[in-house]
Amino acid sequence: MMRMPETRPYHHGDLRAALLAGAERTLREKGAAALSLRELARETGVSHAAPGRHFKDKQALLDALALAGFERLTRTLDTADDPDLPLEERLTALARAYLGFTIDNPALLELMYARKHDPDVSEQLAAAVERTITPFLRLIADAQQRGEIVEGDPEGITLLAGASLHGIAAFTANGTFPPQAALDGIGEVVHHLLHGLRPR
Repeated sequence: MMRMPETRPYHHGDLRAALLAGAERTLREKGAAALSLRELARETGVSHAAPGRHFKDKQALLDALALAGFERLTRTLDTADDPDLPLEERLTALARAYLGFTIDNPALLELMYARKHDPDVSEQLAAAVERTITPFLRLIADAQQRGEIVEGDPEGITLLAGASLHGIAAFTANGTFPPQAALDGIGEVVHHLLHGLRPR
């Protein structure tokens, strides 16, 4: 009796998604240096030339991974943002969503920020980066309109708040803060961010 060929992990018409999923798995487990289009083709069960229809080289694959990461981060933040919440709760929910994403995707986040700062970054990737900032900008502008925070350039204020949150994420990534402790403490960080450290 003839043996049936092994089932390939890829379904016709979805090669790009299958390659990206495989690439993200490799990134998570082994890092960006281990990524190879030829190896992805082998794992996906297609010819070594097939990935070339979607990614001209490894750099194109890295850019696509970064783009997918920023798009996923935007969806995560948009889902967490509830304009009906009071300011501190709303910002805490956004901050917790951002921190949760960074904890779950450290290698992807490193790649995302490396590509973000590349001088040759594509317009599509630059636009995706900007969209991740939108929920925070919206929150700041709403709070300014209601007189809940100081007046001033919303982008500048968002940058300061974002730097604080990204600092917590970086401390968590390097082991200074255990992930759960960082998540549990993010409300206090937001409180101090909004109210300052001076005794009242």
